[in-house]
Amino acid sequence: MSSMDLEKLKMTGAGRAIAVLTSGGDAQGMNAAVRAVTRMGIYVGAKVYLIHEGYQGLVDGGDNIKLAHWHSVTNIIQQGGTVIGSARCKAFTTREGRLAAAFNLVKKGITNLCVCGGDGSLTGANIFRSEWSSLLEELVQKGRITDTLANQHDHLNIVGLVGSIDNDFCGTDMTIGADSALHRIMEIIDAIMTTAQSHQRTFVLEVMGRHCGYLALVSALASGADWLFIPEAPPQEGWEDRMCARLEASRLTGSRLNIVIVAEGAIDMNGKPISSTYVKDLVVKRLGYDTRVTVLGHVQRGGTPSAFDRILSSKMGVEAVVALMEASPDTPACAIGLSGNHAVRLPLMECVEMTKLVQTAMNEKRFDEAVKLRGGSFENNWNIFKLLAFQKPAQYKSNFSLAILNVGAPAAGMNSAVRSATRLALSHGHKVYAVNDGFQGLARGAVFEMEWHNVAGWTGQGGSLLGTKRTLPDKHIEKIVETIAKFNISSLLVIGGFEAYEGVLHLFEARSRYDELCIPMCVIPATISNNVPGTDFSLGTDTAVNAAMEGCDKIKQSATGTKRRVFVVETMGGYCGYLATCTGIAVGADAAYIFEDPFNIHDLTTNVQHLTEKMKKDIQRGLVLRNEKCHENYTTDFIHKLYTSEGKGIFDCRINVLGHLQQGGAPSPFDRNFGTKLGVRAIQWISERMTENFRQDRVFANSPDTACVLGLNKKVISFTPVTELKAVTDFEHRMPKVQWWFKLRPMLKMLAKYQTSFCEYVPGEIEHVTRRSISIDSGF
Repeated sequence: MSSMDLEKLKMTGAGRAIAVLTSGGDAQGMNAAVRAVTRMGIYVGAKVYLIHEGYQGLVDGGDNIKLAHWHSVTNIIQQGGTVIGSARCKAFTTREGRLAAAFNLVKKGITNLCVCGGDGSLTGANIFRSEWSSLLEELVQKGRITDTLANQHDHLNIVGLVGSIDNDFCGTDMTIGADSALHRIMEIIDAIMTTAQSHQRTFVLEVMGRHCGYLALVSALASGADWLFIPEAPPQEGWEDRMCARLEASRLTGSRLNIVIVAEGAIDMNGKPISSTYVKDLVVKRLGYDTRVTVLGHVQRGGTPSAFDRILSSKMGVEAVVALMEASPDTPACAIGLSGNHAVRLPLMECVEMTKLVQTAMNEKRFDEAVKLRGGSFENNWNIFKLLAFQKPAQYKSNFSLAILNVGAPAAGMNSAVRSATRLALSHGHKVYAVNDGFQGLARGAVFEMEWHNVAGWTGQGGSLLGTKRTLPDKHIEKIVETIAKFNISSLLVIGGFEAYEGVLHLFEARSRYDELCIPMCVIPATISNNVPGTDFSLGTDTAVNAAMEGCDKIKQSATGTKRRVFVVETMGGYCGYLATCTGIAVGADAAYIFEDPFNIHDLTTNVQHLTEKMKKDIQRGLVLRNEKCHENYTTDFIHKLYTSEGKGIFDCRINVLGHLQQGGAPSPFDRNFGTKLGVRAIQWISERMTENFRQDRVFANSPDTACVLGLNKKVISFTPVTELKAVTDFEHRMPKVQWWFKLRPMLKMLAKYQTSFCEYVPGEIEHVTRRSISIDSGF
């Protein structure tokens, strides 16, 4: 669907009422969704009601259904759980309960309902919608409402937002809360690994997932666990012997610890539960290792939402309101899902039916099909885990060798990519060299051979363990060629930022002068700035946005209880405004100044006046983000002075420069997983290119499609030749000429109450949920 003018939509809400409720198990990010639905609803001119305590509040009515205003949802974006409460409700499953609910909605004039919950909650909403006419007829017959009132509210529109930490809903790439739950799990696994290492212990960790192994699978992949139990893929008969042999083998190669991850719903081939205690007793009895069990429990539901969940919920909440405004009596009930990086509308019952098929397949012991029905991403994660968890001897030694190097500034996730690339290349029989300090190290000959165990434990490490430098290769090209010839290197894997892309472009352009450079070269984009052309996401950006968000959360909190205060916070990112924009959405910033969205002194003054008006009322603090290179004259100091002088007597102003804390820290679960998958995909591609271009005892690859950037575009992984990307690159400002995330800017402004034009907004398209549609791997 093309972009639409939301200015026209802006008054379509006039005279209409929307209610929002959260139901079922809570999930981090629900508050961000409630905030987005409320504010977007008010923005389009509708009345918005918050229903407290889920469906129970809808049935009980009264004070549980409260009219919301703009400030009802101020400062809730960073809170976990749901501030409007959630409850499991027996009454709503009965006709009488739904009759009471219908009466309570009609009384308030509400005919649009947004439900945030799991598949049970959304199925309940659909039943409610299908019965709506008959419920109103019954209310008229009983004399509880008039005919006129029933005719005015003759149709109920519903839209679902999927809130579930298990990520068990078919059709959407991610559900609200799943990413935050992974953050909690990884924090605990990282902490446990340090103590396990000290005492040479084995830890058996039990994570949530009664019917779905998503959390267990991704955390096993992201932590490099030794063994994994998930309900969709029970282990083959005799697994006890194989698991103990695997744990023992890993100790013999020098590992000081073992990690076994068990989903709470894990079963064996006969459907018998496998408990964490059983696994622990088995290890103690067979191997005699000091073994401990840790059950993570409700910790996984708690805590502050991750940046991904806050942005996802905000996008979905805005789209939910647009879908309700556009709905007609013939529109089927939809759920808002995520496809790649876009919100989409999914026919609700198609998703629910597909989700039920997974459980049916598991009940009927068709486990291979259950894994497939979970979706392409789940299946891919499972295959990659099996590929990398333990060393398989290479079938044969190839004649190929591969060099891996990091280039540019360090970014979280680089080490995950090095680990998976090294291990897969070794199992393909290639010789793997690692290079210290980027192109400079390659020129110096700082090259050493890698073994399987060299990269153990690398997924959780931040920064670059190989060492990285920003130096481009053009100054050292002859020395680089010498090293390539000396070590007989037949391909290059370059993991890094804009310099990695530019460096490979230089090497490609030098192929005409040096035959040694006619080898396959692949760039895995890794930079916190997210400014590499050819991909929507670079490794490290998710970790950086989370680091900036946590910093801003603390900064906002520091103003609690003080007089009114505005913070001007400077983020990194070079000329690229991705970091500032995403952090701005995640922390509910009042403004985010970036280079791509030009601004002048008039805009700055308008923003100051806007903030001043807000401060005069009941807002205690403001947050303004500024990308480090957004304007050569309007520096962070200038903006600080402007806000200080214009806000005199109303608020005071402080500066914070987040600096290198955005580059440091342990990688987020997304970056660990993304790095692991990109490393695998890069080696598959490189192996194919080396085989295709092997002639007369050497690899000779000189076509443009043998020097590529490996990227994620929407949902599809793609290898784009560096020469093709030249046309779409702004080399002066080191970024792509067109950037997908720029479309998020109107949402940032609207949620901060700016009278912004929404004509750039692209509403979600309807995507049908079929076996084919879910088989596309979105995890890349």
